[in-house]
Order: sequence, then structure tokens, then C-alpha cells
Amino acid sequence: MRAFTAAAIQVRPRAEPLTTETIKANVNHAIDYAQRCAADTGAELVVLPESVTTGFTPGCSPEALWDLVTDVPGPLTEPFQDAARRLGVHLVWGTYERGSERGIVYNSAVLAGPDGDVLGIYRKTHPFCTELRSRGGWVTPGDDVSVTQTDLGTIGMIIGFDGDYPELSRISAVRGAEVIVRPSALLRSADLWELTNRARAYDNHVFVVGANCTGIDPAGKLYFGNSMIVTPTADVVARAASHECWISARLDPATALRSLTPGSSVSQGFDHLADRNLELVRRYAADLTRDASSSFPRRAP
Repeated sequence: MRAFTAAAIQVRPRAEPLTTETIKANVNHAIDYAQRCAADTGAELVVLPESVTTGFTPGCSPEALWDLVTDVPGPLTEPFQDAARRLGVHLVWGTYERGSERGIVYNSAVLAGPDGDVLGIYRKTHPFCTELRSRGGWVTPGDDVSVTQTDLGTIGMIIGFDGDYPELSRISAVRGAEVIVRPSALLRSADLWELTNRARAYDNHVFVVGANCTGIDPAGKLYFGNSMIVTPTADVVARAASHECWISARLDPATALRSLTPGSSVSQGFDHLADRNLELVRRYAADLTRDASSSFPRRAP
């Protein structure tokens, strides 16, 4: 990884019922922000929110959503690819992706390089409970990790609720991720958003660039923004409020693990990846993969 500037953008979706026209407006709005952000910050990595083309809660059936979105790569990704090419940046954005059968929809993140080519596609492996098609929602889970080598460094992708699951980010880091991007439309708690961003960065000594949605989606859900950029020692070096905006920070591998706590003179002596007790992990590997649930009662969403 080399030093570069990364930016996270938070924008609102159109709040009216989802149509081809509102999707086009969302795409144009997101690209306008990406253009202005790149010009203002000089960022070489620009991250937009989860499902930025539609809004997170589409307010329609999986079949209707399938009809409105496209394959990836496809017509819905081409404007973003063109923008990445024109701006000469690595661009990450979230979009619903058409699956192989009508009604199969993935919640995907796409990484395009400065030549406009799609370098990586990630399908959300941990959809939120209300989002899951199997529980009355609209999304089918993916089953692959995405870690992509780029001219900037090695970039892993997770989406929204994925950040609650440490195993996914750990796999990404073990596979070489130096930066994990987290396009999100998270609406539970700003505290949980910060907690999970900082934990995943610190767990794995990676930079985390979290771009969270703001505004109201087609189903009337309200998002709080608070996009942030976190260092490998869990220091939040850029943070947004709740309005549409962008944030940016310089990611420098030479100083990422220089001190034990940000700004201190105490050197960082440990490495959460190298210092893992792998014998313990191997001994309890079956426990990591067996079914389990919380002991505490829950209220249905």
C-alpha cells in the first residue's frame, strides 16, 4: 500500500416510490457529489453509500426490484464506471444487482478503477434481518469475500450490517486487505456504527472507510450519516454529521502502526494478525462454524 487520500460521501436517495426515473436521479446525484468531492479533496479512493442507486428499503417486491435494476457490470453501473474514468479515481458504490432469476436480488458493492474497469464485486453476505428475502425482505445473500489488489493497495469490501460480523473482516485481512471499505445504509444507532467501524479496523489493523447514507428512502426510513474514516489503531480521523457531504483523510501505511495509541510516544509492539493463537483457533474451528443463537429473548422487528 502507498499513501493516498480516501474520501467517504454521504448522500440522500429520492424518497418517492422507486421508478426508473428516481433511480436515474439517484445515480446522477451520487456522481455529481463524487465529481465535486474528487475535485475538492484530491481523493484517489472515493466511497459512496450502500444501495445508493435506489435507497436501502425499496418499498417494493423482490420481483419489482429485479425489474428495475440490472446486472453488474451493466447499464446501472456504466455511469459510475464512466465517472471513475473521467475522474481518474478508484470508485466504490452500492447497488442492488439483478440475479439469474426474477426475484433474486443481491445487495452489492462495486469497485471500479481509474480506467473505468470493474475491479471487484461483492454481494452482501450478511443482509439485515428485515432485508432477507427468506424473512419477507428482498435480498438473497452472497457467499464470497472480495479482496482486490489495486494501484493504491489491497482493498476489501463489506456492506452495512456485515460490519457486525468480525469473521468477515478478519478473512479479508488475512487475505491481504489493507483498507476495508464499508458502503452502508445503517439506521440502528450511531454508537453501534462507530463501535463496529473502530472494532473492525483495530481487530485487523486495517483502515476502514465507512460511507453511510443520509436522508429518507422510498419506504420512509431515516438515515443518520456519520460517515467516518478509521485508522488501524481505531483512531477516527474524519467524521461527518448527518447532512449530505463528504469527508476525507490521508491514509499513510508508514504511520499506521507507529504508536500504541494515536499520537503517543509508546510504540506499537503487537500485531493482531501475526499474534493470533492459531492452535486455539484450529482446536475450536468446529465451534466457529456450528449453529448458535443468543440466549436472550428478542422482539421481532
